[in-house]
Amino acid sequence: MKEFIISRLRESADLKLLFAKQSTKEVMQAVDIIEKLLKSGGKILIFGNGGSAADAQHIAAEFVNRYLKERNALPAIALTTDTSILTSIGNDNSFDNIFSRQIEALGKKGDVAWGLSTSGRSRNVVRALRVAKSFGLKTIGFTGGDGGEIKKIVDCNINVPSMSTPRIQELHITIGHIICELIEDIFSNKRND
Repeated sequence: MKEFIISRLRESADLKLLFAKQSTKEVMQAVDIIEKLLKSGGKILIFGNGGSAADAQHIAAEFVNRYLKERNALPAIALTTDTSILTSIGNDNSFDNIFSRQIEALGKKGDVAWGLSTSGRSRNVVRALRVAKSFGLKTIGFTGGDGGEIKKIVDCNINVPSMSTPRIQELHITIGHIICELIEDIFSNKRND
């Protein structure tokens, strides 16, 4: 059992090091997109399914409340949290539209649509990102594997080079935390009490 635990920790650590060698440019690009849009009055709309839904909620909370520093709240909404909206769209329309309908209702040019999908192929995430682009939102994808359909349609794709869903999710939350910290550093000197 000890060797199993060590092997999983090593697998996760090795993937993070590989990502660090290959993809820091994309993380910097995402920070740049988010910074510019927040400075111009935009908001972050973030979404995904399953574990990615939980990550969306986690990241949105870090922006709205705080990550490490006291600062003004930053506007972010996890489109995964309102069960009445999610279930009504899923029941009356289609599960494929649970995020795109919310983008239609809440998104505007100057906002960021941030979709998480470990496969890059989640139909509802792909559809929401397409709608976001048609509305003039900037789009960020967090994917794994080969990036799937999402890598082809977003302004910035952060892809984890793995086929292991748990390892992809571990890196997605790590990258999300890094983005939160960098954005917080930018905005932490602007606290208005």
